[in-house]
Amino acid sequence: MTLSLRPSRLLAARERLEIIRRYDREGLAEQLQPHRWVTAYALAQLDDGAWEDSEWYSAETERGSAIVCHSRGGLGNATTLAGPADAVAAILKLHPGYTRTFAIGEPQHLPALETVHSLNNPRRMMRMLVTAQTFRPVAGEATPLVGPHVQIVNRLYNTEGSPTHYRPEHIAEGCYWGVTDDERLVAIAGTHAIGRDHSIAILGNVFTHPRYRGRGHATLATSAVTAALLQQVGQVVLSVVPDNTPAVRAYQKLGYRDVGPIVESGGTRHAGTMITASRRWLARQRGPGGEREVVYT
Repeated sequence: MTLSLRPSRLLAARERLEIIRRYDREGLAEQLQPHRWVTAYALAQLDDGAWEDSEWYSAETERGSAIVCHSRGGLGNATTLAGPADAVAAILKLHPGYTRTFAIGEPQHLPALETVHSLNNPRRMMRMLVTAQTFRPVAGEATPLVGPHVQIVNRLYNTEGSPTHYRPEHIAEGCYWGVTDDERLVAIAGTHAIGRDHSIAILGNVFTHPRYRGRGHATLATSAVTAALLQQVGQVVLSVVPDNTPAVRAYQKLGYRDVGPIVESGGTRHAGTMITASRRWLARQRGPGGEREVVYT
């Protein structure tokens, strides 16, 4: 008996998705624009130097474009998701990404992530945005941090027992500012990524030494990083836990506003490499050739 690879009537009744490996930066940028606040990290991966360390997949549906970006470099592996959740899930089943990753998407994408990853501390976050027109800096003295500061940066981030391993290039390639008290670094803010080509940056890694909290140091550090970033890009976004009222108020004081929810989570890929490889092989056989795969959802 010959195995037929033609779709059965049952498959024909389901939605046909063509999953494409993408190499066109301009096309990807255009498709990411409707999800700009969520996909800021992916937009940053379109810049030279980051593009080379990223993989992109998409699928077109009647409900819009689904995009999955797997990237490495910077502070680690990342997976950014955009578009219809069922199509995102279909892409991830063929291309789940790295063994360990940090995922960013919309709340609707959590079930898709869970099909291929065991999630570590998934969190629903508030995405906030500021521009030069809305930014309200606070007065105070903050210091720009550079590569040779890496030891004191790690010492501060390690204060509460969670080890960090920043390298000099992380500080040099990003934008980090600190606040000192009695010549000791006590608060810091920095970046997750800077997307100069598409004029957006992601501020993060805000931290204050426990003994110095409640004094406005984190707000001052965040203000300094925001000001520096807005000299390079038009928009800066950050993520904050919605019920962290003091942090939300501090960011609002600086001119940040809520632009919607996102989800962030660490993830460890499920075992099952052979199943994934088999799915890819079958999808390639159904496809029209090249790096195009066809699945039915």
